[in-house]
Amino acid sequence: MPEVEVVRRGLADMVTHRSVLHVSVLHPRPVRAHLTGPDDFAATLVGRRFGVAARRGNFLWLPFDDGDALLAHLGMSGQFRINVPTAPLQRHTRVLFDLDDGAQLRFVDQRMFGGLSLAPDGAELPAAVAHIARDLFDPALDLPALVARVHGKRSAIKRVLLDQRVVSGIGNIYADEALWLARVNPEAPADGLSLAAVRRVLESAREIMAAALAQGGTSFDDLYVNVNGESGSFSRDLPRVQARRGTLRTLRDTHQAGGLHQQVLPLLPSLPTLALSTAADVAAAGVSPPPRCRVSRGRSGRADARSRRCPGPSSGS
Repeated sequence: MPEVEVVRRGLADMVTHRSVLHVSVLHPRPVRAHLTGPDDFAATLVGRRFGVAARRGNFLWLPFDDGDALLAHLGMSGQFRINVPTAPLQRHTRVLFDLDDGAQLRFVDQRMFGGLSLAPDGAELPAAVAHIARDLFDPALDLPALVARVHGKRSAIKRVLLDQRVVSGIGNIYADEALWLARVNPEAPADGLSLAAVRRVLESAREIMAAALAQGGTSFDDLYVNVNGESGSFSRDLPRVQARRGTLRTLRDTHQAGGLHQQVLPLLPSLPTLALSTAADVAAAGVSPPPRCRVSRGRSGRADARSRRCPGPSSGS
């Protein structure tokens, strides 16, 4: 969410009250939701004037003063860039919007999982995003009601944080960081936590994302940038989980069948801030290595799942 909010703020600063003079669709895939085709998409937008960019979760929309909106989802690699029309096109530029102040708004998308569409009567809230819950920075958010809703879920607390129907904008990185900061096991059932613990998790998520917003978001590569093409720097300051990708989470995911996750997860809140990238690091932190599994193989050479013998964690773990 912080990365999308950074883009929203840039659009609000740069294109509010600007009128669209011309639209060029350079690749049809980003406007595939416009069923009458890219030419009609372009013609439909000409002459409209943008209002202040808005956001719900990872969706952005630019409202028009006639009540419709241009809805955008950045997908894995979508970007909005502001340039002068004579500037060389960025690689993977897909759609161009020439504005009445002489600037050019460009939609750039390498992987093209994102897209643009016209949302009729969507200036306030496009119908396509109405099912998405408010995020932690929404002024209209009812935090006590959200705490109660999260607490009522049986799923693991991390899964609940990632459910956009419950609360939007908390991505995988921020969920990990928030749970670490709140000292809550990510696999603990949400309804097994206290209301105070749930609130602490949500407040930790807001704290982490506020810090990310202040630094332009979290960018591990050049796919997430603001409208000026600048990457966020928060990835260099991730204080707990993601910056230590060497790798309790990776070990947990890789060796889950072997039972390592059952030993590691209860220790997550109290582990020292080390990069556990070697067997020595893991041993020094007091975490037992994953048990070995003995697997019998049939004549075909395939492992027989019924013959897999994986001892669980020791009783002392």
